[in-house]
Amino acid sequence: MGQYYKPVLLRDDNVIIAFATSWEYGNGAKLMEHSWLTNSFVAVIENLLLNNPTRVVWCGDYAETDSDLGVDEDGDAMNLYALCDYKGNALKEVKGGNTKIGKSARYVVNHTTKEFINKTKVPVSDVYIDDNGKEWLYQIHPLPLMTCNSNGQGGGDFYGKDPNKLVGGWSGNEISIETRKPRGYKEVNFNLVE
Repeated sequence: MGQYYKPVLLRDDNVIIAFATSWEYGNGAKLMEHSWLTNSFVAVIENLLLNNPTRVVWCGDYAETDSDLGVDEDGDAMNLYALCDYKGNALKEVKGGNTKIGKSARYVVNHTTKEFINKTKVPVSDVYIDDNGKEWLYQIHPLPLMTCNSNGQGGGDFYGKDPNKLVGGWSGNEISIETRKPRGYKEVNFNLVE
């Protein structure tokens, strides 16, 4: 079976600020169905993070449960994915908005670890040539992969080589999207391809 994902924005006390579902933007919910540069769904989350450091977990529905996060009416522990649905009326679900973040917002910044990724250096995974001869580059977007919490447990997850153990390394960290390279932060070489 395939694992579905939702990006979840959190306060420091693990209270959910916002979440989004890929279906609202015409995208699949499996990680590698939407984790590409220029993807409209990922751009919505980038817009929320533009110059706005926030804790992010790209939460899979197969993620481990934790009773500290919450329990359902039967007392069963939930994960963040389930908590979004369970407490849905009390949460701000992200809908609509501008999906064009622009090319100037090239830095995915981790303020927790003092690291950043330059999206313009992400390698090309594949090239599609349409009927008009136009080339479309497929490059993995670092934000969903770096912040996911349960990769490798279902179909549609990232199964490419990850020699530096990047995938999930920023889950729950304070992340922002920036137009300027942060000073004093270490650049991470996001070299994943599928």
